Amino acid sequence: MALHAVKGKGLVTGCLAISLGIFSSGAMAAGEFDPVDHPEVRAMIDSLDAKGLDRSKLIQVMQNAELKQSIIKAMTRPAERHLRWDEYRNIFIQPKRAQAGAAFIEKYHDAMMRAQQEYGVPPEIIAAIIGVETSYGGNKGSYRVIDALSTLAFEFPRRADFFRKELEAYLDITLNQGLDPLALKGSYAGAMGYPQFMPTSYQAYAVDFNGDGIKDLWNEPEDAIGSVASYFSRHHWQSGEPIYIDATGPMTPPGAIAFNQVSKGTSTTIAALEQAGIKADGALPSNTSVLPVALDFEDGHTRYVLGMPNFYVITRYNHSHLYAMAVTTLAEHIKDVMAQEK
Repeated sequence: MALHAVKGKGLVTGCLAISLGIFSSGAMAAGEFDPVDHPEVRAMIDSLDAKGLDRSKLIQVMQNAELKQSIIKAMTRPAERHLRWDEYRNIFIQPKRAQAGAAFIEKYHDAMMRAQQEYGVPPEIIAAIIGVETSYGGNKGSYRVIDALSTLAFEFPRRADFFRKELEAYLDITLNQGLDPLALKGSYAGAMGYPQFMPTSYQAYAVDFNGDGIKDLWNEPEDAIGSVASYFSRHHWQSGEPIYIDATGPMTPPGAIAFNQVSKGTSTTIAALEQAGIKADGALPSNTSVLPVALDFEDGHTRYVLGMPNFYVITRYNHSHLYAMAVTTLAEHIKDVMAQEK
């Protein structure tokens, strides 16, 4: 999943800032997480050993994990300024990416059709997720996952609990799936493979879609396709239903409505929107719940869309209204390219 789905917010704590002073550049030598010298690592290995994982393999892996200063720096970078919708859109929505998405669907046509049949998720949505996340596998990350997760689990106190769970999940996955935990690469936050799943998401939603006995999201696009569809299905994707509905309203979003909120329980009714001057393009019952989204542009105008349940599902992949809109827009463009090629 895109990185800001897991990246912490706010400034680096004073304690962490001090700890950065002990780092040299780039990577530290392997051995920084040797359980002999690191009681927290040793405690984690004890816990995983009790759950049935091979203790000697766990020790070997952690002895070869490396502490990366660049990961700490990436996680503590100041937050970017707010991007307008047109700026965010231009990062992900280009003709080349839409054409590549159509080609990706064509190349893995059988897997796409089977995913749609089994999970109800359209091929263009699956392709758009993978296209936004990794450019269809072209950029799956350059950090060893073991280094990213170990660094954040033990040297990033603000999110240590979160990343320790992810590290434990990663070790469980690789040792049980016969994957090399020291070889697999991902993002600086430990997101993995074509769809950028975090390890706990892998455990919950990844599927062996090509039937070879391994859920390989790094090297098997079919597994990635099935896993994205599985993720959406488990989050209650509604087959055949719209993702959003356009709406009209004033140039400046009315303050009475909470726009661009994608947490559970932040929906608004059509009746409340109409009272605020926002009108849906099409008849909807007044008690229909939607997620109101206001998309801003450089010239000052606002585009309004009303997110339906499937829009909310996309935000479970990444908790951003801009992300959900980018995925949806890319999917629309991919579908247009496919229609033109028929």
